[in-house]
Amino acid sequence: MNYKLVFHILGLILRVEAVLMLPAAVIAGLYRDGDLGAFLLSAGVTLLAGQLLCMLPGRGTKMQARDGFAAVALSWIVLSLFGALPYVFSGVLPNYVDAVFETVSGFTTTGATVFTFIEGQPRGVLFWRAQTQWMGGVGVLVLALALVPKLGEGSVYLMRAESPGPIKSKLTPRLNDTAKILYSIYIGLTVGEAVCLRLAGMPWYDAVIHAFTTISTGGFSVKDASIAAYGSLVIEWIIIIFMFLSGINFALLYFALCRNFKAVFQSEELRSYTWMTAIASGLIVCNLVLHAGWAMSARTVTDSVFQVVTLMTTTGYMTYDYVLWPTFSQVILIMVMFAGACAGSTAGGIKQIRVVLLVKNLRREVQRILHPRVVTTIRSDGDRVEEATLSGITLFFFAYILLLLVGALVVAWDDVGFTAAFTASLTCISNVGPAFDVLGPTCNFSPLSEVSKVLLSLNMLLGRLEIMPLLLLLFPSLWKKR
Repeated sequence: MNYKLVFHILGLILRVEAVLMLPAAVIAGLYRDGDLGAFLLSAGVTLLAGQLLCMLPGRGTKMQARDGFAAVALSWIVLSLFGALPYVFSGVLPNYVDAVFETVSGFTTTGATVFTFIEGQPRGVLFWRAQTQWMGGVGVLVLALALVPKLGEGSVYLMRAESPGPIKSKLTPRLNDTAKILYSIYIGLTVGEAVCLRLAGMPWYDAVIHAFTTISTGGFSVKDASIAAYGSLVIEWIIIIFMFLSGINFALLYFALCRNFKAVFQSEELRSYTWMTAIASGLIVCNLVLHAGWAMSARTVTDSVFQVVTLMTTTGYMTYDYVLWPTFSQVILIMVMFAGACAGSTAGGIKQIRVVLLVKNLRREVQRILHPRVVTTIRSDGDRVEEATLSGITLFFFAYILLLLVGALVVAWDDVGFTAAFTASLTCISNVGPAFDVLGPTCNFSPLSEVSKVLLSLNMLLGRLEIMPLLLLLFPSLWKKR
């Protein structure tokens, strides 16, 4: 590994993080809740650490794949460790493990929280909490690539290691231009939702916070009852629409803006995402009406669609406590948490493209048993999928299930029950947020032990970075100096 280059990238990311703490400091100063000093101190410490790392030479050194993966994995760890400082210095989360858990949950857009009383927290802290999700949505390194000069030709490895999905490509020949396009769409969606929520009656502060955490599919709210606190169908449908859009591959949104509708409509992943959302919502509506005795009304349909979209896009908002729903509906919600939304979006989960290709691969293997001499090629959107990609998807699925079970085993030591332990691990590695049972949408993760919180924090990072970048850190050969 090229230590000088990796340290230089870490320093750059910390300097960006220090600057991005200033908006929260401004909010803290405006509302005077006593957290201004915490943000100024945190920004100063973070900036100093970043400056010291950037003093090491290495800017002109060519980056290789292993350097990119190491830089991404270490950057997210360092970001979380320093991003926890405002919580600790302000005193809202004096336990550093709790502060790191909340920060990791923010940057990975998971939305799991240890706060027991959200509405009583300082406005600056809540703004930083939401801003961490917005920063982590598309990717902090993608943001850095959009703001600073090129790090070299090998900087494409940073985007590939940080961007979700098994098939990665640049929208434009220049990586900086691709990063700027992604963030232009990201900012446009954020501003659009904030304006819509304000017009629907939400205060500006609340509208901006929820725009941050919707477009990033994060789910942190300023209300203890989440979106249910507003009691507005209009607000809920605005959020449903923007959650769904945020779950679409940003490349497809770019093609739609460029009027390349052919590329949009031929996307198998988008069709799978749309159909799964519609079918899951319809089944839950039928289950609530026919089995639970709910009336067929706009509220029933809205609650069903909202919960499906918020969990499939791994946002994690709430309009109703789905733990109280029939078991059939809860199982459907767990299934959509597994599947997730589209690759190349801000959502977590396995991703629809992987589900589609796994099903196609399964069908091919069955055909091979029936017709051993037939050679079948798997295609996606008309293009041939390489065997290496299919093998990588299978390995990812195995690693995903293995880490899910390990996480559930560790959390089960806290004796919270099987459902809570399993869904807590699932919701963290899928970057969803709320779990089920005693860790459901009306509860929080504060009762868990520090060991469980550390393990779930790692699961959140593994899920956001799609496992491999962090696993590479465990291999001694990665750390050998080139």
